[in-house]
Amino acid sequence: MTELTLLVDDFLAAHDYSQHTDRAIRSDLMKFAKWFNTANNERFDAGRVTVRDVADFREHLSRVRRQSVATVNRALVSVRRFLAYLVRSGVLPANPAQSVKELRWMPQVPKGLTTSQVRKIMREVELRQDRRAAAILGLMLYGGLRVGDVVRLELGDLDLGPRSGQVNCRFGKGNKQRFVPLPVEARRLLANYLECRPPVSAQAVFIGERGPLTDDGVRAICSRYAAITGVSFTPHTLRHTFAHRFLATSGNDLVALAQILGHESLNTTTIYSKRSQDELRERVDELRYE
Repeated sequence: MTELTLLVDDFLAAHDYSQHTDRAIRSDLMKFAKWFNTANNERFDAGRVTVRDVADFREHLSRVRRQSVATVNRALVSVRRFLAYLVRSGVLPANPAQSVKELRWMPQVPKGLTTSQVRKIMREVELRQDRRAAAILGLMLYGGLRVGDVVRLELGDLDLGPRSGQVNCRFGKGNKQRFVPLPVEARRLLANYLECRPPVSAQAVFIGERGPLTDDGVRAICSRYAAITGVSFTPHTLRHTFAHRFLATSGNDLVALAQILGHESLNTTTIYSKRSQDELRERVDELRYE
């Protein structure tokens, strides 16, 4: 491996990669060389690398080692860049990795919580009479708000009535403003919190010990109740939960969901309409020709 190590050193020296990227690329190339030795029963020689070698290495990482698409593609890119460098340096006449395509990445369906998990979390919040946490979690579960939406809400952004209500999210992604309607349960939780909100001059709806609550403060609340209930979740998990539940109860109204979530493109929203692998397995198990 000495010759390979020298070539890799030269390759990395010729590029301004970060230390982290350097380590990752070096690891990928050594992984490829070791696989080459074993698969071909011969010492690694860049001049003897073929298109088949690169393609088989990709399949080995994916099917045998069962590595993620991102990991496999990163290794493939590392090999391709290294061999391209050897072509430019005159060591190789052509790059055998050039025609080997990366694996196609299929976006995973964002996971939400089950009804029983949501009930477990909100029950613990109620038992502790934590009105602030109840209101915050309620906005994410019943309105799909992001952390940034929650902490930037001001008192003037609230419009709560007995029959309807909404919040004005003025600082969404890209500074896009949107109005999010709130169902009765979210309005109830928010009204309960406002009754005991500290009487401070700050206009922020949610107040912490040192002033307006921050993103980290909201995440800490989620972490606390995740630890208490044993249900692993983050603020974004609650947003995903809202999206799944909204589609289930609205006849898959993607346009409305995109508007509520503040998505500029429907392509972003359609991921929530995809089925998980468990759901697909259930559908297949139900298949009959009778």
